[in-house]
Amino acid sequence: MPDAETKGVREAAKTAESEAEVRAKIAQMPAPLRAIGERLHEIIMANAPGLAPRVRYGMPWYMRDGKSWCFFRATTFGFVTFGFDDPAVLAPQQGAAHHLAVSAYRITALDEATQAELAAIVRRAAG
Repeated sequence: MPDAETKGVREAAKTAESEAEVRAKIAQMPAPLRAIGERLHEIIMANAPGLAPRVRYGMPWYMRDGKSWCFFRATTFGFVTFGFDDPAVLAPQQGAAHHLAVSAYRITALDEATQAELAAIVRRAAG
């Protein structure tokens, strides 16, 4: 039976390998979208600690406790789609007269305001 230290080393190696796979997938994106993907990856990792990056369905995915949490992909239409899965904490806008919770976004560029809003969205979804 492996000891805790050996298990920790194995888990760290798997995390590093998965991170490298996600970065390689982002590097394959077309040039204008690649920069969005690189920055979005940084925003996700900085604002939702504990997520584990993986490549699933050919896209960067981020897992929490083994469950899909969020993902993004470059489209052939010149934007990046960024979405959340069920474990993310999504709720209708406070005070809204509807029961809709936004679970996906179309990103065409990343200026400072957009980056700040994405960071806030990720933090809220992380609960």
